[in-house]
Amino acid sequence: VQLQAYGGGLVQAGGSLRLSCAASGRFLGNYIMAWFRQGPGKDREFVAGMGWSRGEPLYADSVKSRFTITRDNAKNTVYLQMNSLKAEESAVYYCAAAPIRSIIWQVPTDRATYNYWGQGTQVTVSS
Repeated sequence: VQLQAYGGGLVQAGGSLRLSCAASGRFLGNYIMAWFRQGPGKDREFVAGMGWSRGEPLYADSVKSRFTITRDNAKNTVYLQMNSLKAEESAVYYCAAAPIRSIIWQVPTDRATYNYWGQGTQVTVSS
């Protein structure tokens, strides 16, 4: 699976951005797609994830009600709509993919579970 993330940029606090992750290479219906972020001097943390073809999305508590993860099957693209952005959310945002390995599953939040990563896109929120 190849992933390419884009859409980052500079935005004022309280503003919005939409990130995109274009995916290719495998049948994505058996994959979980997720967004992570890594701020300066911080660990990479889970932001949001969803199964490509089924299941409910999962969000980090810090972004619930402000961020939305969606997909466009026709474009093989996953999106992260980010609203009401905060300065502390400035980070490099990465998209990632992990194969679904069992019939019963949930979106993993552990970065080690994800096999495939995009190159990251910088989001800078000015205060």
